[in-house]
Amino acid sequence: MRPNLLSMLNIRYPIIQAPMAGISTPALAAAVSEAGGLGSIAVGTSTPQQARAAIAAVREMTSKPFNVNVFTHAPATGDPAREAAWLAWLRPHFAHFGAEPPAALTEIYRSFMTDDAMFELLLAERPAVVSFHFGLPAQVHIDALKKAGIVLFTTATSLEEAQQIEAAGIDVIVAQGIEAGGHRGMFDPSASDAALPTFELLRELSGKVSVPLVAAGGIMDGKDIRTALENGASAVQMGSAFIACPESSAPPHHRALIAQGAGLQTELTAVISGRPARGIVNRLFLDAGAPGHPPLPDYPIAYDAAKALHAAASSKGNQDYSVNWGGTGFARARSMPAGELVAALVAEMNETP
Repeated sequence: MRPNLLSMLNIRYPIIQAPMAGISTPALAAAVSEAGGLGSIAVGTSTPQQARAAIAAVREMTSKPFNVNVFTHAPATGDPAREAAWLAWLRPHFAHFGAEPPAALTEIYRSFMTDDAMFELLLAERPAVVSFHFGLPAQVHIDALKKAGIVLFTTATSLEEAQQIEAAGIDVIVAQGIEAGGHRGMFDPSASDAALPTFELLRELSGKVSVPLVAAGGIMDGKDIRTALENGASAVQMGSAFIACPESSAPPHHRALIAQGAGLQTELTAVISGRPARGIVNRLFLDAGAPGHPPLPDYPIAYDAAKALHAAASSKGNQDYSVNWGGTGFARARSMPAGELVAALVAEMNETP
């Protein structure tokens, strides 16, 4: 018997809003938590000072539990020659907008693996949940956070990763199917990816690990939630479903793409950030990611180039290089306040099949 996840988290409904760095906000997280789900903020791209402010902002709006997400990727290794080759490959794209590529690329944010100040902040703030994406942190950090009474989540994309997560003493596994938007949570992005759909991954993990499973990927409505629960999940994590909510920080162009909907597609690519991620196809996918491109800089160094190219394009009123992460079901996102969306999802989940 797995522990009861709703009791563990002290939430009413098995609905978790995905962290979504760059999209989630304190207002979105608070609204979801107030409605009976588990809201989330992402601080993987933040400094400890910014993370403290974000946590405080959520707490100003709700006393309910919420999740704080950090990135646990292997720290980037700079390679000036590889980075220069990538910038040279992108030069024609910059030139199209009368811009020059950056002189050099930088590691635009730190991994939790080397960020002791972020670890100390989480210990001091003690949010109800801390979640890890891209791998496991040091065991000493896992043990200390658990001792502080924090429930720990980690993303798994395979049985092997799930078994490592359970062995490390993590409380909950987020089973991320290939349909999920944003970055794949793979521990080793150079390893072969089984690319299992969400429900297939759930079924594979259900009999092999004993901690609660949270289904992530392609879940957009209450019927999807019910199917996930029938396939072994204790809850679901939904990202794309919340992007169109007014509380998210999605820019107008991203919202317009969602409204455009079925005429667009998502694909997985590593050319934007240096790690595989699913988003709505843009020019960087199609052109810079064409066969024959040079080796990518490490994540998140490659992301620095993508952001610079987007800035160059957007300065000329062009959004073709904007990064719009989204799952395969993104076109089914509903533009309504997050609390109302949670209520709608619960009503759909409880409908008689």
